[in-house]
Amino acid sequence: MTRVFSGIKPTGHLTLGNYLGAVRQWAEVDQHRTDALFCVVDLHALTLDHDPARVRRLTRQAATLLLASGLDPELCTVFVQSQVDEHARLSYLLECVATDGEMRRMIQYKEKAARERERGGSVRLSLLTYPVLMAADILAYGTDEVPVGDDQTQHVELTRDLVVRFNQRYGQTFVVPRATSPKVGARVMNLQEPTSKMGKTDDVGPGIVYLLDEPDVVRKKVMRAVTDSGRDVVYDREERPGLANLLEILAACEGGNPEDLSGVYESYGALKKDTAEAVVELLKPVQERHKKLCADPGYVEGVLRLGAEKARRMARPRVDEAYRAIGLLAG
Repeated sequence: MTRVFSGIKPTGHLTLGNYLGAVRQWAEVDQHRTDALFCVVDLHALTLDHDPARVRRLTRQAATLLLASGLDPELCTVFVQSQVDEHARLSYLLECVATDGEMRRMIQYKEKAARERERGGSVRLSLLTYPVLMAADILAYGTDEVPVGDDQTQHVELTRDLVVRFNQRYGQTFVVPRATSPKVGARVMNLQEPTSKMGKTDDVGPGIVYLLDEPDVVRKKVMRAVTDSGRDVVYDREERPGLANLLEILAACEGGNPEDLSGVYESYGALKKDTAEAVVELLKPVQERHKKLCADPGYVEGVLRLGAEKARRMARPRVDEAYRAIGLLAG
């Protein structure tokens, strides 16, 4: 059976972009057709300045929302990254295979490091090396497919390069994974800045729809979404990014095609209204299940504990094999 691994970083409250771009596909497709593992990658949240209590709180919230979104522990493995030591063990081995040049070419590192330099500061070393930890996350489980957004495909390509290099130098150890992404809604953009991704850690709150936003808050954010000059409703990602974003969100919510939907509307207002209601209806069952799960925290903790135990059993033999292959004594 094809094995899938993907993770979500607890650096902010989960958004509509996280749901449409990843989590919904995990729940509706991936867990049913594959041997799937889904992880809250809390170690990655330490690459930036952070509040420890907030990271713990967001980690629990993210795990709860994954379950509320439909991930079924009877069908897939749900766990927290830091509770499985094999991720960190394998990460160091891969650091011994990766090069400094490869790390510094990663787009996210280059952008964040440049912003920090402009402020007179510097980034943490872990930000430079975190793509290697991401590779370890993937490779520890013999992953075949990695569902990711467009901004993470470069890291999957790095992972593929590291696999080939490791296997050539030390013997066949790892599976070469491939990146996959949904056709619609793969990259939901900020409602106020439609050329930027709707990210968890953005400062522009009005442009971000969070999974736990109240219906009236969702409606207000969508109705205030930035559109473009002109009056006709057309789908053009390059020239009309604001409209394209709304059409893509509506299409992703309803299972339609954004180009087909563009011919249905004669005004921006009607499009915004329908998009807002579609998002409200989409999030309603997730929010209801989240509320029930919050009332039973012991259940969520139990799922994560059993998930970590299962993940450990799956990862340890492969990581132990990698240790032997690279020249370390067996434990």
